[in-house]
Amino acid sequence: MAHTLSEHESKALLAEFGVDIPDERLVMTAAAAAAAARDLGRPVALKLCGRGIAHKTERNLVRLGLNGDDSVERAANELLAAKTSDEGDAGLLVCPMAAGRRELIAGMIRDPQFGPCVMLGLGGIFTELLSDVAFAVAPLRSGDAESLMAALEHADILDAFRGEPAVDRATLARLLDALGRIGDERPDILSIDINPLIISEGRPVVVDALVELGGDAGGTSAGSGTKRTEREVRDRLDPLFHPKGIIVTGVSEHPGKFGTVAYHNILACGYEGAMFPINRDGAEILERPSYKSIDDVPDGAADLAVICTPAKINEQLLRQAAAKGVRAAFVASAGYGEATDGEEMQQRLIALANELGMAVAGPNGQGVISTKSKLCAQIVAPYPPPGNISVISQSGNIASSYMNYACVGGVGISKAVSCGNSAQLELADYLEYYAADPETAVSLVYLEGVGRDGGRFLDVARAHTAVKPMVLVRGGTTSAGKSAASSHTGSLASDENIFAGVCRQAGISRASTIEEAYEIAASFAAQSLPRGPRTLIFTVAGGWGVLTADACVHAGLDLIAVPEDLKSRIDEMVPSRWSRSNPVDLAGGETRDTIPAVIDMIAAHDDVDAVIYLGMGIQAAQAHLFKSGPFYPDHGIGRIADFHDNQDRRYAVAAAEAAQKHGKPVLVATDLAVTDREYGNPGPVTLKEAGYTVFPSGHRAITTLGHMVRYAAYRRAS
Repeated sequence: MAHTLSEHESKALLAEFGVDIPDERLVMTAAAAAAAARDLGRPVALKLCGRGIAHKTERNLVRLGLNGDDSVERAANELLAAKTSDEGDAGLLVCPMAAGRRELIAGMIRDPQFGPCVMLGLGGIFTELLSDVAFAVAPLRSGDAESLMAALEHADILDAFRGEPAVDRATLARLLDALGRIGDERPDILSIDINPLIISEGRPVVVDALVELGGDAGGTSAGSGTKRTEREVRDRLDPLFHPKGIIVTGVSEHPGKFGTVAYHNILACGYEGAMFPINRDGAEILERPSYKSIDDVPDGAADLAVICTPAKINEQLLRQAAAKGVRAAFVASAGYGEATDGEEMQQRLIALANELGMAVAGPNGQGVISTKSKLCAQIVAPYPPPGNISVISQSGNIASSYMNYACVGGVGISKAVSCGNSAQLELADYLEYYAADPETAVSLVYLEGVGRDGGRFLDVARAHTAVKPMVLVRGGTTSAGKSAASSHTGSLASDENIFAGVCRQAGISRASTIEEAYEIAASFAAQSLPRGPRTLIFTVAGGWGVLTADACVHAGLDLIAVPEDLKSRIDEMVPSRWSRSNPVDLAGGETRDTIPAVIDMIAAHDDVDAVIYLGMGIQAAQAHLFKSGPFYPDHGIGRIADFHDNQDRRYAVAAAEAAQKHGKPVLVATDLAVTDREYGNPGPVTLKEAGYTVFPSGHRAITTLGHMVRYAAYRRAS
């Protein structure tokens, strides 16, 4: 059963791990309290101290600013009289007063998925009201403590403040590290609460502490998961994404059956390996013969099975498939863990997969895509264009959403998998594979839960982001999470707060929407990482530039002044009415060749880390209006329309070439991007054909650039 240590015992435990604790005395009588106050130096604070006494302020068990012997003894007698019947052994804790106008809270909570997690936040009586907290999974690595401090919404409270010095960050970092070590080394501790942690002359002072014990609360420290070599990882899942032959069960003459749909999609999208459709009657399906049984398939001819048959017969089918040399299966069938009576069947499926040494995706999944192998083994559309983004989704519909964006977004898909129930293969397994996959440049994820082992998820995510980006959208973030009545730390440890800390520690780029996630992933896939936050905006229209500049500042990017040498070179190219500031607006003074030249000059400059180019497609939009009017192509309108189209094609090529030539992100944004679907605006169309995404607004481009800057900084610090 969970119980709390006294404040005095809690502080003693912290001291064992190197936390500085102020000198204080535990006494049992009022006279002893007065003597201790004289010894410590007054004024003092006096508290009733005993096991199980958690929220002393709410019970009025604290007296502050006591000076004379009389005031100390009077307060001591009041506190002793306030003891309840089960607090008979409680004493009096005499502490020196800590002066400071800033209060923090620090703590540790044991999360059931991620194990011990360290917390830092704004403290005092407004802790739960403001809920400005950040978490990190223990044990803390280099930089984690500093990252916790920076993650607070009001992190500037740690800086010099109203005549008070900045917080001693080194001391605070040591305290946070100690909390992580306690959580890692003491599984019997459920939570630790240090509140308030008063900042006195810049130094964090532990004023109150509460340790809750409760046996092993579950949750393992990061690093507990099974580790495989890169070769083992690829060997395990290569048959799922690069099969030499495929068995499809549940293939019917009815074109609406899932087995037939999957079989059709594999054939229609150009898969070139051997195909073995299973139909119990041996009927001709889609102009090809079928097999009555998996037993009729040649030995070693297939290494992937796509299972679209009722759950009750699938175990036998998997055994038959394994006997033929199949090493992976995608189970589209429903009726497993998602069904009220399907959990036992799902557990048998897991056990069988492990027994057979077979990697099994699903069940209750939508399918798997691998464009390099021309594989579309799924029961719905679309089949996306090839590219280097790889998708993992715990929702089949969201997987389709990601792929639909790829169909129109300029950057295609390498692989995609709908996890279904994740009975055997989990999110971490696919992430591990994508990290090792040379065809994947960035992983794009939709997640609702991290799986059975949060520690392994964090380990795998860290290993992934050490070599390539990971972009994630999480659903189900509005749950109430956990609470702990005896601990402020516990009440603040919501699933969302802890998961936000996991993403920060692992360098995961977390998006708010599906559209945003695709745009971030597409930019990671196509563009170089920025060297820093120094951003220069180039616009052909003033309003777009102003709004994007505001977004740049709000995103914490550095909207730099136009370097003087760059300013001088632009002066030579356009009339003096240009903006001469950031955003660079040529104010209509450009000539035929100015825009490509300026894009290249900006991207080439050593003081510029990233470029936002706004307004491409304006000329081509007018060309479309010319061509749709009654006077086209006469009166010279045909010639000028062609000129406008060609110019926007040149601008698109210039942006792509500048990004590649100078190794910097050049993000192109224009609200005309949406019209390329209507009439094919040559600007956005040309850029997408070159393998780059086009943003429909400057705000969306800035959001993506912010993620790129943060990830680049994470990589540099790792």
